[in-house]
Amino acid sequence: MSKKKVAIITDSVANLTPETLAQYDIYNIPQILNWEGKSLLDQIDISTAEFYERLPKSKDLPKTSQPSPGQFTEHFMKVAEGADSIVAVFVSSALSGTIQSAHLGAQAMGDYPIEIVDSRSASLGLGLLAVAAARHAAAGHDAHAVAEHVRGLVPRMRVLFVVDTLEYLHKGGRIGGAKRLVGSVLSIKPVLHIENGQIEPLASVRTKSKAIAHMLEVVLGEMKGKKHIHAGIIHAVAPQDAAAIKQQILAVVQPDELLLNELTPVIGANVGPGVLGMGYYTEE
Repeated sequence: MSKKKVAIITDSVANLTPETLAQYDIYNIPQILNWEGKSLLDQIDISTAEFYERLPKSKDLPKTSQPSPGQFTEHFMKVAEGADSIVAVFVSSALSGTIQSAHLGAQAMGDYPIEIVDSRSASLGLGLLAVAAARHAAAGHDAHAVAEHVRGLVPRMRVLFVVDTLEYLHKGGRIGGAKRLVGSVLSIKPVLHIENGQIEPLASVRTKSKAIAHMLEVVLGEMKGKKHIHAGIIHAVAPQDAAAIKQQILAVVQPDELLLNELTPVIGANVGPGVLGMGYYTEE
């Protein structure tokens, strides 16, 4: 069996379903959920459904961590058996130590060509970039060209989301500039976004429905008139709200792709249930 020219790798923060990973032949490295005395591989040792069922009953707030450099080396070696080169697109270095650990793991691969791309994003912001990398690789480009293509899309990627509470982001240490909202009136529902690779406040609204409406207004305002929109809707235990957002999006624009995924345990641990959001970019 001949080797592929370029293999694409991402991590489970990308929030891609097994179907999407298989469709684009993307290798997924699970992040780690440390919870109730156990280290669980995201979506391998614990499913999304089990995680959200257990979360409200647990006294222990789950923590997350990235694979070790040695574990990255093992993943790279496995993928390298079937590919001449690797492009790995990982969660923002401002939110996780994944990129640093991956670089250390890649050093053990010697001269084997590995391009590591900092997505400066998370969830489907990362996922859509991994899919873009896979498409570019499938079109016959080499690893460097694929990596540069994705790096060119990074500044175009937008991720906006609404949380029920800032508690999970605050306790997980990934709150970024949204820290200044902690301790504000409980009825305030912040609209957050990823800016410069970290989480920042975009707006503070009185109710969740108004926060979602504000998010949609921003998203649709940025999408209108644009061609080749690539987008994804994310939610945590809010499938009906996510489906409603999808209908509202499709009533105004026709994206080239529109994913709808539930947040995996390793993301849910950092944002909590009830989250609704969107990741998207345009090609022009």
